[in-house]
Amino acid sequence: MRFIVATVLAALAVGCATLPEVHPWFRAADESRTPIVVGPRGPLTRERAEVVLARLAGQGKTDLLSRHIAIEGEVSDAPLTLGNAATLLADGPAFYASMFKAIAAARDHVNAEFYSIEDDEVGRQFSDALLRKAAEGVSVNLMYDSVGSIDTPPSFFERLRTGGVKVLEYNPVNPLKARAGWRVNNRNHRKMLVVDGRIGYTGGINISRVYSHGSAPSGSSVTGRTGSSSRGLSGASGGSSDVGWRDTHVRVEGSVVPQMQRLFLDTWAKQRGEPLAQRNWFPTSRIAGEHPARVLASGPDHPVPAIYVSLLSAIAHAEKTVHITMAYFVPDAQTMAALTGAAARGVDVTLVLPSYTDFWAVFHAGRSHYAELLDAGVKIYERQKTLLHAKTAVVDGVWSTVGSSNMDWRSFLHNEEATAVILGVGFGNEMEALFERDIAESVRIEPEAWRRRPLSVRVKEWAARAWEYWL
Repeated sequence: MRFIVATVLAALAVGCATLPEVHPWFRAADESRTPIVVGPRGPLTRERAEVVLARLAGQGKTDLLSRHIAIEGEVSDAPLTLGNAATLLADGPAFYASMFKAIAAARDHVNAEFYSIEDDEVGRQFSDALLRKAAEGVSVNLMYDSVGSIDTPPSFFERLRTGGVKVLEYNPVNPLKARAGWRVNNRNHRKMLVVDGRIGYTGGINISRVYSHGSAPSGSSVTGRTGSSSRGLSGASGGSSDVGWRDTHVRVEGSVVPQMQRLFLDTWAKQRGEPLAQRNWFPTSRIAGEHPARVLASGPDHPVPAIYVSLLSAIAHAEKTVHITMAYFVPDAQTMAALTGAAARGVDVTLVLPSYTDFWAVFHAGRSHYAELLDAGVKIYERQKTLLHAKTAVVDGVWSTVGSSNMDWRSFLHNEEATAVILGVGFGNEMEALFERDIAESVRIEPEAWRRRPLSVRVKEWAARAWEYWL
């Protein structure tokens, strides 16, 4: 579950944060300087940066990059970096296989932070892998979220500490354990791993057996692209561990990895974790691939929610397509305006959302916005026979994101989140192929059928909508 009752009560007690108006950044971008672009040998000259960006824009036959990247650079501390490799990892088995291989090859350090780490077969495989590296003298440092891992017994983490792993609980629910002030409403929702400062991972996959057999249980089938089903219109909550979880991670190498490393080390320091012995945290960057990339971060201490502003900017500047796959979709007014505005100017705006979920209120709060989106021409599909947990987007086939941030108030304002932005047609094509796979396993929500949905569903939408800020 995304949070516990204590989190909600604390949130109600401290009042509301607000999302910024994004249009000033859009206007400023028209007169902004050329964005900072960093290669393996350091920042590029203005002339060279302009050549690189022009080439990327030409690949996609879009002006998206020339306008949007300037905005992204204004709201993020992370520059656009060149020479990165990026591997798309669909579902838990692919991520776990890649992650365990990288951990096994670690020689200097392993820095990991996950919202949820469970004491099950996957959690124990993960802890065993960390303990083996610690026994070899590798620096192993683990951060977990107190709420996300609230059901994990303390003995699980104590075993890691005893074995030489440094373990840090982010914002403990117990105020007596708080080190950096008691802010129970602020959570670390990242799922990020850095190995030897050269390999990084981010995405939506936690450490849990629910991801262990992929997104489709054996023998599953779907109704079809434009069919209807009881779940497709009325929805359902829950989902047992036998139901597949559909999620996405990305593995990166190159100049972008230090951005992940810096996030981890900064958060560790802010949480007043045990001092870490000096290691080779930032090895010399080398060319690993052809992808320009950056890591966007948002958190309660960040002056600007960079992930939010960047996503709205990408949608606002889209010329052809906006394809979003999202686990928790509770849009604010500016997000709604960006999506409906893009559809109104002829952009193909398509959302793949869950047909059921592990938290009913978020599910129905999101569905309460369907009518307005459908009336504007936005296409909505609901993923069948699996619990959708991915948080990805691809715009105009050239701007792609994979990360931990949902499209909701909690992710944009209250959580520590990390999202990798990968530019270029090559990775964009992989993202589009994955998006089409999800479409093929989804049911389209047709406007007329949606207007006939049961009264009981409408009541749930109304109730959830009233609390959507806190979800």
